[in-house]
Amino acid sequence: MSRTGQSTQHDSAVKHVTGRASYTDDIAEPAGTLHAYLGCSKVAHGKLNSLDLSAVKAAAGVVGVLTAEDIPGVNDVSAVHAHDEPVFPSETVEFYGQPLFAVVAKTRDQARRAAELAVVDVEPLPHVLTSREAMAAGYPDVTAPLKLERGDVAQGMANAEHRIKATMEIGGQDHMYLEGHITFAVPGEDDEVVLHCSTQHPSEAQVIVAQVLGVPANAVVVKVRRMGGGFGGKESQMNLFAAVAAMAAKKWNVPVKIRPDRDQDMSATGKRHDFSVDYEVGFDGEGRIEAVEGQFAARCGFSADLSGPVTDRALFHADNAYYYPNVKLTSRPIKTNTVSNTAFRGFGGPQGAIVAERMIEEIAYALGKDPLDVRKANVYGIGERDVTPYHQTVEDNILERLIGELEETSDYRKRRAEIVAHNAKGGVVRRGIALTPVKFGISFTATWFNQAGALLHVYKDGSIMINHGGTEMGQGLNTKVAQIVAEAFGVALGRVKITATATDKVPNTSATAASSGTDLNGMAALDACEQIKARLVGFATERWGAECSDLQFVDGKVLCGGAEHAWADFVSQAYMARVQLSAAGFYKTPKIHWDRDKGQGRPFYYFAYGAACSEVWVDTLTGEYRVERADVLHDVGRSLNPVLDKGQVEGAFIQGMGWLTTEELWWDDKGCLRTHAPSTYKIPLASDKPREFNVRLAEWSENPERTIKRSKAVGEPPFVLGISVFEALGHAVASVAGYAECPRLDAPATPERVLMAVERLKRNA
Repeated sequence: MSRTGQSTQHDSAVKHVTGRASYTDDIAEPAGTLHAYLGCSKVAHGKLNSLDLSAVKAAAGVVGVLTAEDIPGVNDVSAVHAHDEPVFPSETVEFYGQPLFAVVAKTRDQARRAAELAVVDVEPLPHVLTSREAMAAGYPDVTAPLKLERGDVAQGMANAEHRIKATMEIGGQDHMYLEGHITFAVPGEDDEVVLHCSTQHPSEAQVIVAQVLGVPANAVVVKVRRMGGGFGGKESQMNLFAAVAAMAAKKWNVPVKIRPDRDQDMSATGKRHDFSVDYEVGFDGEGRIEAVEGQFAARCGFSADLSGPVTDRALFHADNAYYYPNVKLTSRPIKTNTVSNTAFRGFGGPQGAIVAERMIEEIAYALGKDPLDVRKANVYGIGERDVTPYHQTVEDNILERLIGELEETSDYRKRRAEIVAHNAKGGVVRRGIALTPVKFGISFTATWFNQAGALLHVYKDGSIMINHGGTEMGQGLNTKVAQIVAEAFGVALGRVKITATATDKVPNTSATAASSGTDLNGMAALDACEQIKARLVGFATERWGAECSDLQFVDGKVLCGGAEHAWADFVSQAYMARVQLSAAGFYKTPKIHWDRDKGQGRPFYYFAYGAACSEVWVDTLTGEYRVERADVLHDVGRSLNPVLDKGQVEGAFIQGMGWLTTEELWWDDKGCLRTHAPSTYKIPLASDKPREFNVRLAEWSENPERTIKRSKAVGEPPFVLGISVFEALGHAVASVAGYAECPRLDAPATPERVLMAVERLKRNA
């Protein structure tokens, strides 16, 4: 029998590795299916004077084109309904790569080739590409900034024995999912259309498509069986592709598929936000922080997208694991003439946390201390040192135990002493080590998203079908929910089937994001189970008496007053007695509340914690480096599926490491993204993983809050642990100047940046 807490194989694992897993592009295409492709701007900012598509329309295989004039409803795909993100612009081009029109042809190749034939007349206007350029040019914020404040920062700084003021540049990151954006639209009767879409947010796609078509939401059905990765890139950025496919399908009344190639996907869709941070920290002679002030300016792109909540969450995590007695943090979600940045695993949290770690590093080098000692001196405590900058009390703090346990099991102190001794000998190769923690808040900060639904059917043969509002993108959500359902009814996992997420089954779903997929949908599924179980108890007591009121579902059997019934037989009898065997479950997260205007509340239901210790070596002649070892101890509460959770921790760590090392986004002076393919954008390879990689779950932990089986979210928090690699690189670089100066590496710490930091410190030494 399946139980939560067991390491159960991902339900699609075999299909993944054998190529039998079905994705949107694998759906059989009906006869007459057409293909769409986007035509994009080659100017970063300008007035759109004319768009001559005559050559495009005359190209081989072309059926027609779509422009702003062809939109039957509202020309806007903004995730936050800001009316600042048109399907196609009609007057102004806002970034290099912005979609201007779509070609619809008999084949994808024909559409792709025809799109290049357009003659676009754009009158260039001045453009800015970075947040600092935008601030200097007086560009506006794309949404209202946030301020978090507690205590008296001015007085705290004035009283501090030491003060450091500096800046940090934090690069963005491309999602680089294996499956790119894709939508397959099939028109139906009247105003109906069905979309098979690679999206983390089917309900948002439904709403946006209905808005663009000018039809009610009930005319649009969005279905998602699985995605080949999402990482946040498919939370809002699929809106454009869904809208284009739907418009074309309804205009020509045939199925239409749109799938950009990798270059267009990377150029036309948003990424993790780059941040430019100005910070000041005041501290005493022991390294204890007295006051912190910081401004977090983000390159948001030409429209709001999700930049408001992303920059909010950056501030929420600017403390990471540390208590700030006096603090003032402000965001600048600023407009730029680049693609609108969007959700990415961690949703701004990692950008906030790395600044906290930079300040710890600054203090350690200024005082000649081990950074771990400074971390431990500032880590959240119990009592007076447990209130965040947003005034939420940290009630479930296990940081001290986690950090202490990893410090011991990784043999941090001995290894650090050996590394310092090695570096003292000089030489080309320097080594570094760092141990960093994470405290990550779990919940959508938009409180209304913290809800989920599920539809559960028990068929009369005893088989079970569950449909929930979450989407499967490889993380194992469906496997965990199936385990929850199987355990509730005491049946084998094989009896439970989870069907494709669909807006006509479970309505008004939230995005599968914010690490909340299992928390929300698992609880909704369990609620549906409990409804049906209550009806079965009523049936049993009515038929066999009160002794069946404690009905038990165990090992494929139903135990009732000393009698034993096979599950399938019992369900069949309940059906014959006209017991309803279907239920709609629902769950909403309790306790959370948030007042953005005041910057106060409880935006998070609970926190997930972790720690990582990483060791690197650096070639100081070339800047090249290698990660020798990484030890991770992560808190997932009472794990629903340890092997899946461990896989999530491993993957998140490597992705976080990639963000801070090799994954560099680069635009030329014309605003063209030059790192637009795997040939120029470098994610970590298998050879880049730590030579020794030790990952453990904190098996002694359980969630004090009433989450599903006392588990904790796992998708995003361990991403932050990649910072330990970044800090270890800093430790190695600092050795060339005797650890007397903080190397102040900007992210990503590419070999070029590492080499420049080495040379700078040598000059200053």
